[in-house]
Amino acid sequence: MYAERASRLSGAVVWTNTPSGPGPGRVLPDGCMDLLWYDGRLLVAGPDTRAHVTEGAQGPWAGLRFYPGTAPALLGVPAAELRDRRVYLTDLWPAARARRLTARVNAAPDPATGLEEAALAQAADSGPSDPLPTRIVAALEAGCPVSATADALGVGARTLHRRSLAAFGYGPKTLARVLRLQRALALARDGTPLAETAARTGYADQAHLTRDVRELAGATPGELLRGG
Repeated sequence: MYAERASRLSGAVVWTNTPSGPGPGRVLPDGCMDLLWYDGRLLVAGPDTRAHVTEGAQGPWAGLRFYPGTAPALLGVPAAELRDRRVYLTDLWPAARARRLTARVNAAPDPATGLEEAALAQAADSGPSDPLPTRIVAALEAGCPVSATADALGVGARTLHRRSLAAFGYGPKTLARVLRLQRALALARDGTPLAETAARTGYADQAHLTRDVRELAGATPGELLRGG
């Protein structure tokens, strides 16, 4: 069973999941990175460019999903180094530091609360956040083309690409596709017909929507809506 709530960390989501049965699951690209707890250990889920098929570990799992572009500053690792990867925190941080954070999470009333408290403390120690990644997401979410986004933010195309790699793990064009995927699926899940969904989210037509969703998610929109 999956459940989530808004975190006290700006833009983040706290979630828990205990799979109802054996078999793999599917995690779709969303522009985010997650700090994960499983079986007393901490992992980091990097940004995905394609659907990540889980191995069917029964759980329970807990996680903190960071707002796109915000995790690298807190974790101290450029997002591009974690693209399409799941990595134990002990492989990213000095062993003593990773053990301290793991012990803090395990000592909390529950792992989800522990993850949130740890991230809040890390954010307080990290100082002011860089506003550029959030501004990039806002522009692309609104359907602004990449070139126009660079102009609006007052940065060159190369700078936008370099900053996007560090914050999101991939360039702004890929981020725009991922964000559009999520907008389209949200509309479709609310009952909007696929042809209308395609038109409202900037696809050329329903066939274009289907191709793009299949490439990013590994399934058609219909299959995803049916839980496939």
